[in-house]
Amino acid sequence: MSLPPPPPLPPPPPPKLLDRLRHACRVRHYSIRTEDAYAEWAERFIRYHGIRHPSSMAEREVNAFLTHLAVVRNVAASTQNQALCALLFLYGAVLDRPLDQLRVVRANRPKRLPVVLTREEVRAVLGRLEGVNGLIGRALYGTGARLMECLRLRVKDIDFGLNQITIREGKGNKDRVTVLPAAVAPALRDQLAAARALHAADLAAGFGRVHLPSAVAVKYPAAAAEWAWQYVFPASRRSVDPRSGAERRHHYHESAVSRAVTAAVRAAGVKKPATAHTLRHSFATHLIEAGTDIRTVQELLGHESVETTMIYTHVLNRGGRGVTSPLDAM
Repeated sequence: MSLPPPPPLPPPPPPKLLDRLRHACRVRHYSIRTEDAYAEWAERFIRYHGIRHPSSMAEREVNAFLTHLAVVRNVAASTQNQALCALLFLYGAVLDRPLDQLRVVRANRPKRLPVVLTREEVRAVLGRLEGVNGLIGRALYGTGARLMECLRLRVKDIDFGLNQITIREGKGNKDRVTVLPAAVAPALRDQLAAARALHAADLAAGFGRVHLPSAVAVKYPAAAAEWAWQYVFPASRRSVDPRSGAERRHHYHESAVSRAVTAAVRAAGVKKPATAHTLRHSFATHLIEAGTDIRTVQELLGHESVETTMIYTHVLNRGGRGVTSPLDAM
């Protein structure tokens, strides 16, 4: 007598909302920073409305949350707009209920001039940065790269022969080429030598595989262990990849550079609220001040529109407003 068939297994529980949101981000190849930010805003939105499911809410609740951020929490317009983008993604990509046709209030970002250091101030700040932080600081000012663009540089992106650096997947997921300053080339070669020794030690220990862009990881899985794909500025220790769970050596952490620059600004006696990103602003302003064509500066910075680059002419008081005060003519 044959045994009766086993009862069917119960269906697996549906994935939680935040897990679905993270999956939607990964399908679209969003960065882990964007994924974490969207998940955090979605959770804050849900908690603000008493743990109600977003499917039972819409325009009124979104506007109430955004108003709370602006009026009660007094957040910046950029923060409020980031929250809105996260909720638009949640409703459009996860819940399939786009809010595009709803009258969602967007905050207007105020137009601020960037903080720019003089050449003397740049020299004073860079002179107080040491080691890897010093090399990164000089690279930021010498190339105009954003901090994360610099930290994500791979060995293959440095071209000493052509004196250029290729920025991969910059803002807007675009590649561009910028200048490799001759002043940092020797120190950069030393940094690559140290990184290569670290990579060799990782390989000997059974590690040495770095995170790769999704398409490359699928097509060339062996590239993860190749020297050309390693980070120019590797972290001092290995860590666990939050997505794959693999133990890898990631790039140098941006917080270490930010703290070092802040300390250097304070030690140099600079009274401006300068950060690592200020070195990028100073790069652009000093190039324009030296007569570099605005279109060239636009390409080096990777700006979508030349109007974005034109802000540095306002820092210099040019563009038709470079006048002499009548007081100085007396």
